[in-house]
Amino acid sequence: MATANGRAKRQRGEIEELPSGSLRVKVYAGLDPITKKRHYLTETVPPGPAARKEAEKARTRFLAQVDERRNPRTRATVDQLLDRWLEVHDVDASTRQGYVKKLNKHVRPLLGKLPVGRLDAETLESFYAVLRKCRDHCGGARKAIDHRKAGPHDCTDKCRPHECKPLAPASIRQIHWILSGALNRAVRWRWISVNPADQAEKPGMPQPNPHPPTASEAARLVTQAWKDPDWGAFVWVAMTTGARRSELCALRWSAVDLDAAVLTLRSALYVDDAGKLREKDTKTHQQRRVALDAETVEVLRDQLARCEERASALGLSLPGDGYVFSPDPDGGTPLVPDTATQRFSRMAARLGITTNLHAMRHYSATELIAAGVDVRTVAGRLGHGGGGATTLRVYAAWLSESDQRAATTLMARMPTRPQSGK
Repeated sequence: MATANGRAKRQRGEIEELPSGSLRVKVYAGLDPITKKRHYLTETVPPGPAARKEAEKARTRFLAQVDERRNPRTRATVDQLLDRWLEVHDVDASTRQGYVKKLNKHVRPLLGKLPVGRLDAETLESFYAVLRKCRDHCGGARKAIDHRKAGPHDCTDKCRPHECKPLAPASIRQIHWILSGALNRAVRWRWISVNPADQAEKPGMPQPNPHPPTASEAARLVTQAWKDPDWGAFVWVAMTTGARRSELCALRWSAVDLDAAVLTLRSALYVDDAGKLREKDTKTHQQRRVALDAETVEVLRDQLARCEERASALGLSLPGDGYVFSPDPDGGTPLVPDTATQRFSRMAARLGITTNLHAMRHYSATELIAAGVDVRTVAGRLGHGGGGATTLRVYAAWLSESDQRAATTLMARMPTRPQSGK
């Protein structure tokens, strides 16, 4: 029955005629779990001869979605979903920090205000395309200057015109999986009916291409580092053990057995949200024992002697749980992982070597594999799971020397080559 205001009432849902002649379909879909307000499914049908019929179809479709619980239950935005997901998602503090940084830098500025129910595969794929073009989301049209310092200042040669740089494929793929996890939770909560990340084309798997320093570059790095024996010892142990920087910075003397020539990696360092240095489990949540060669044992013996001598000079004793690499005489404060990374990068730059501290893991893996050490053993030293698959895929850089040996070995097993015309 038509009413005075032009609405056609139904037992469930309504179709309202707008001043423009369009028809607006509206069906009640329950209380919004975020705002606690009444939530409606709506759609506007343009005016025309078939407008009423199309509006009835839309109303019927909405009613079916509500009955089958396939409708979005909320008008919550992507920002609101991410906030709620981060509240309930159980993950290590350092991993959570990485998620938050990526979400705040890339996802929230571009997708944050969009209602979750309107997020679809096309939107996600367009979002990934923007990240592939420019990590600053300029779309290739930004002409501004990238200033090295915020606020008023006199520009230097470091203030340069913006140059688009794509976000790393590995970062785009990680953003995809973060979004996918949050949207999966939204499906479970019945905020949405399907996960659009499952329908979107997933960002490609980045091809690992590690670039460890060569043997000669490694020798130059160690020689330069040894101008400060404490720093030289850190770089040496990083090279020979392949340990992560956070694990080495958390290493205590109680975990080093010089007589047995083994160290035990039990924990790692990270900086919490308040900027304080904290300890946590290793990345794989398992401790591991790493055997030491005779030269590395001597390096650590010398490091221990220096630490004891500094402590004794100040009337202190070096505690058994003191940090191996510490700026304090009593080993009470660890070396900050970021500090180690920055110092290594500056040292490499001075030597004209393009590398970083993490590449010491690449160096350790490639040298061991090239020497014929089995992959499972190398994976164990690096702290990888999966029987060594990660080690081979990521850390074993292609070595021309090993490849040449493979070619020579294969040639020795080939039959005699037939001569032309004989």
